[in-house]
Amino acid sequence: MMKKILAVVTLSGGMDSCVTLAHALDEGCEVALLHADYGQRTEARERKAFQEIAKHYQIPIHRQLVVPLGHLSLIGGSSLIDVKEEIPKGDLHRQGVPSTYVPFRNAHLLSTATSWAEVLGASRIYVGFVQEDSSGYPDCTESFLASFEKTAQFGTKPETQLSFHAPLLHQSKKEIVQKGAHLKAPFHLTWSCYQQNEVACGHCDSCLLRLRGFHEADLTDPIAYTLRPDHF
Repeated sequence: MMKKILAVVTLSGGMDSCVTLAHALDEGCEVALLHADYGQRTEARERKAFQEIAKHYQIPIHRQLVVPLGHLSLIGGSSLIDVKEEIPKGDLHRQGVPSTYVPFRNAHLLSTATSWAEVLGASRIYVGFVQEDSSGYPDCTESFLASFEKTAQFGTKPETQLSFHAPLLHQSKKEIVQKGAHLKAPFHLTWSCYQQNEVACGHCDSCLLRLRGFHEADLTDPIAYTLRPDHF
């Protein structure tokens, strides 16, 4: 019997990372799940989503890792982690990098994933990066991921062979919703809102992108919202 490929999957608890996990499992991988707490406003709610998704897929505890990246909140520079800054109202036509961008966050996340993958003997790392239909973060691009994979090759043991995968990178939110529905991803357990912990706000960038994806896929988002717009 062929041994399954072991993969580290970064799982924030959001829709994109959940569908990425479903994709990795559908490809036949054995998975280890990595989650990061970095001082984001919805840190506790995202961690809860991570735990519930891991339970849904029956991932053993020793294959779950929650890491504190609290130094990012000390550095600051983002409305996602600085409560003194207001999270801007969602704008699906905004140009440029929004204030919710956490400076170079994904480099910290990928570094941690690489370290753990090397210890576990994993050969793949999956991330839920979305470049085409997203908030426009510079560390969620194809070029960034490719450059990091090359860095990991230089900075790990010769016998460590890691490939980085972002299966949703060039998909729209509509396509991500459709893919998740096809793979029976537990959307009801996910959390995408930037600023509320009990009921999603429905008006931040993340909520609007998610809701538009469900709307365009002609499906109903199963989580509750304070505001659920009917046009985008």
